[in-house]
Amino acid sequence: SDCHRYPPRPPSSPRTQLYRNGNFAHQVRKNHVHKSVYRIAKVVQDVLKDVESQEPRFISTLVESNGRYDGLIVHSPHEYEAILYLNQMGVFNFVDDGSIQGCAVLKLSDGRKRSMSLWVEFITASGYLSARKIRSRFQTLVGQVVEKPPFRDYCKLLTDTSDVRLRVDDKYVVQITCAFRCNGIWPRSASHWPNNTIPWPNPAIAAEVKNEGFDLTSRETGTVSAQQNKQASSMEGDAWAMNLTGAENVLLAGNRRKTLSILKCLRDTHLEFPGTPITNYILKTLMLYECEKHCNDYEWEDNCIGDRIIGDKYGTAKRADDLSGGHELHGGARFQRMARETMRHGAEIENYLMQSVVIPAPGIITVNKK
Repeated sequence: SDCHRYPPRPPSSPRTQLYRNGNFAHQVRKNHVHKSVYRIAKVVQDVLKDVESQEPRFISTLVESNGRYDGLIVHSPHEYEAILYLNQMGVFNFVDDGSIQGCAVLKLSDGRKRSMSLWVEFITASGYLSARKIRSRFQTLVGQVVEKPPFRDYCKLLTDTSDVRLRVDDKYVVQITCAFRCNGIWPRSASHWPNNTIPWPNPAIAAEVKNEGFDLTSRETGTVSAQQNKQASSMEGDAWAMNLTGAENVLLAGNRRKTLSILKCLRDTHLEFPGTPITNYILKTLMLYECEKHCNDYEWEDNCIGDRIIGDKYGTAKRADDLSGGHELHGGARFQRMARETMRHGAEIENYLMQSVVIPAPGIITVNKK
């Protein structure tokens, strides 16, 4: 019979099957996200076009280039973020003294008058450009736009935070964040990166990452506790959060990016529930540690990706115990604020995922859709 015409294939190892199934799921996720991105981008562009007609300083910067949208970040298949880049940061000094973790302030340069700034009414009495004031004004403008037809038929402004977040088609959430792009400079708080004792990344990639720079975003930070003084809380509200997504994308290229995408797919399929301790932000942070641990390109070839996925998953438990802060490049301050109990709980969930969902028995891999 036909079934005996060819010799049977040798059984694949669990790691090989994990890669095959994960790679298939990664392609399915990619296709799904690709369709959603166009819908989200169209809505954001239309909203920002209306905002710009009311306030010309908020100019839409979401433009398609080679099938990608610069400034559109996919946090999950149902959660997105669009960065709106602002103009004329030049009259301000970038101050990164570490007083507010993961943030910096923009102070009016010496000798510069307020009237010389495009953002004059958002400058505090102390001469700082306030992220909170810009965020508040932008939220008001977007709120007015989405109350009008046709936006009110498919858009709703979420008001649980001061960030501008829209629910689109009752199934997507997109945050629109105002930001300044800072190319060619590097934050003082990350000056110790890269670690000279670790061969990854190589000097050429590290130089490219630093040249990529970072974004100063107006997003709500929420780092100051209620017990801290009012002045500190006010300063934090005026501060701008540093975002190194562009630099991270330079680092996580090729199969490193594919590995992260497979991890995200597993997380979105099996760990997406209210209050989940495992976010895609955490996965990216752990991936950076895994890249430092496995520095060589041959360790990221297709036949090794299964090992890298398992290593990243089980690494959560260790990081929960010995991590005093996050990765020095990937927003250590945000990681540091996460309770260790939450990380341990996340590790338990991930271990369960690996044992009962991904690797239920030797040689058998099943990634079941819920």
